[in-house]
Amino acid sequence: MIRYRLTCANSHDFEAWFKTGSAFDTQAARGAVTCPVCGISQVTKAMMAPNLGKSPRIAAPEPPVPAKPNRVRPPDAWQETAAVLRRLRQEVAEKVEYVGPRFAEEARRIEAGEAVHRGIYGEATLSEARALIEDGIPVLPLPRALEDLN
Repeated sequence: MIRYRLTCANSHDFEAWFKTGSAFDTQAARGAVTCPVCGISQVTKAMMAPNLGKSPRIAAPEPPVPAKPNRVRPPDAWQETAAVLRRLRQEVAEKVEYVGPRFAEEARRIEAGEAVHRGIYGEATLSEARALIEDGIPVLPLPRALEDLN
């Protein structure tokens, strides 16, 4: 048994066991090797260092770990979700005023009637957001662009 470190086209790293060195090549050519994270079959061997032990004895290979069922959305669903989030961010940017890091301050001013009532978005620290919620000021997090997370 040979254990390979593998990488998919979406840069997910994982390991898999194969009976022989050529078994990976055969299975990959058929599209039978898939990423357990995103499910795509564009998988290649990643760089690996040889496993050199101190003892001249050869250890018995570890038994293969059974594959877990793929609970991740297929790539099409991921792209759909990304498109919905992009549209949401675009609509907010078009219809709501950006106040930047003054978000918590401006939300409090609007709630107190010291500023014109309008939709705003911006940045707030976690403690600022918690304080707004505790004071009964309605706030919602705006999902970040998925491109920013990669």
